Amino acid sequence: MKKYLLPLAAALAVFVAGCSNGDGGGKDGSAEATLTVAATPVPHAEILKEIKPLLAKQGVNLEIKVFTDYVQPNMQVAQKQIDVNFFQTEPYLDAFNKERGTNLVKVVGVHIEPFGAYSKKFKSIDQLPDGANVVIPNDPSNNSRALLLLAKHGLITLKNPNDRLATLKDVATNPKNLKFRELEAAMLPRVLDEVDLALINTNYALAAGMNPVKDALLIEDKDSPYVNFLVSRPDNKDDPRVQKLAAALTSPEVKAFIEKNYNGAVLPAF
Repeated sequence: MKKYLLPLAAALAVFVAGCSNGDGGGKDGSAEATLTVAATPVPHAEILKEIKPLLAKQGVNLEIKVFTDYVQPNMQVAQKQIDVNFFQTEPYLDAFNKERGTNLVKVVGVHIEPFGAYSKKFKSIDQLPDGANVVIPNDPSNNSRALLLLAKHGLITLKNPNDRLATLKDVATNPKNLKFRELEAAMLPRVLDEVDLALINTNYALAAGMNPVKDALLIEDKDSPYVNFLVSRPDNKDDPRVQKLAAALTSPEVKAFIEKNYNGAVLPAF
């Protein structure tokens, strides 16, 4: 009887080990491996949905979690509730890590969303009156991104025109006496009717039905340094599932999808 007990115990141990993985698969990209990714709706989640079938063929079940803010996608990755996220630029990530004490890392750069200034009241930036009400994002990197765009077009000057973390305290001159208000980035399209000018991230402009190429009074050019990255933790950056997602996000299929669907409002960065 004893000669049967040892093989049976070994078989049970293998069975238990195989059932202990909560995602139904291992980190080796096996057929049942699931990878969770947090993303904002447009264009990030749309791009992810496009490559979901491609990853399925490679043994990765991509589970997309859609968020409308910029804080929770990072917090949930840092807390290991979600594996990776796809929504942010390097300056935003750096500022978030510094402010929140997190240690999230870049995996791969995917695309650029040229940042723009919008108005429902004026057709040209030259029509913007003295004392105009201007709203800009309140997070550090997008706050400075808005100021840098205004400075580039002569509406303000900054003490350091290359400071990617400039704030309103760094405005040197304000010839039009623009009146600034800072709001959460996701709120900006909703207040566009109430203000003279709003500096809006392209993902939120697209989600609100605006065409950045046609509707923005000011817009960053193709040389913008604000590339959107796939982001992970140091402990899972080299996970085969994450690397397969990184490869898919920088594939010819994604480049063609971006160029076909966003007409210059989103630009491939690879």
